[in-house]
Amino acid sequence: MRREELADLNAFVTVAEERSFTRAAAKLGTSQSALSYTIRRLETRLGVRLLARTTRSVAPTEAGARLLRTLGPALDQIGSELASLSELRDKPAGTIRITTGEHAAEAILSPALTRLLPQYPDIKVEISVEYGLTDIVAEGYAAGVRLGEHVAKDMIAVRIGPDLRMAVVGAPSYFARRPRPKQPQDLTAQDCIGLRLPTYGGLYAWEFEKRGRELKVRVEGQVVFNNIALQLNAAVGGLGLAYLPEDRVQPYLSDGRLIRVLDDWCALYSGYHLYYPSRRQQTPAFALLVDALRYRG
Repeated sequence: MRREELADLNAFVTVAEERSFTRAAAKLGTSQSALSYTIRRLETRLGVRLLARTTRSVAPTEAGARLLRTLGPALDQIGSELASLSELRDKPAGTIRITTGEHAAEAILSPALTRLLPQYPDIKVEISVEYGLTDIVAEGYAAGVRLGEHVAKDMIAVRIGPDLRMAVVGAPSYFARRPRPKQPQDLTAQDCIGLRLPTYGGLYAWEFEKRGRELKVRVEGQVVFNNIALQLNAAVGGLGLAYLPEDRVQPYLSDGRLIRVLDDWCALYSGYHLYYPSRRQQTPAFALLVDALRYRG
């Protein structure tokens, strides 16, 4: 059905219910002559008379009454659905799906949701922790969270966290039997706890920078994981050196469970960004979430 056909049917229902072209025209915000033309066009297209007109009254014919019985409830349902959409505009609601890495989920998303969601019980958020660079449009996500350097140029990007820094750490029990590395190249002779990332097609190479010199070191060790929590536990247990976000290991450094090395080789990275494809048609719920996550220094 074409859009103008739906408009014509709505005009017919309004006239039939009001039993007056004058009142119907006022309700529809049009002129009597335009409304009369619309009804004649509809009757011509259907090949049947829908309204019986006299100088004093308007009433549905038998065909018109039959059509009214069918159209009335259908148009009422459409009106109800449109009203529901208006409620969504005025009352934030709906489900927001986000893909993110483990660290951003724990350090940024979880605290923000704890503050936001109790105020808006009709908003639901689904967090999917993934390490691959997901196509958020193809996979049906509203947004993704990644480091700024990994966000595609055609995406809207909103910074949601400060710059972050990595740390190379090991337990005192590990350093009791192994020397501390002085430079990144020394890591090739150490037991290192590996991280497997699908984005990199295998084991993640630890990244370092000092005075503009960048290095990537492919480390080896007895254990490999695909999440931060297991790497951290293994490091605390003395299984090897780990390369982890600085904020994640800080409590362990403070109480002596972990020792940091190669501090001067660990540079800052661009912080986490929320990214999504367009500013158009943002729901109130999504706009609230973006505002709650936005990093303000």
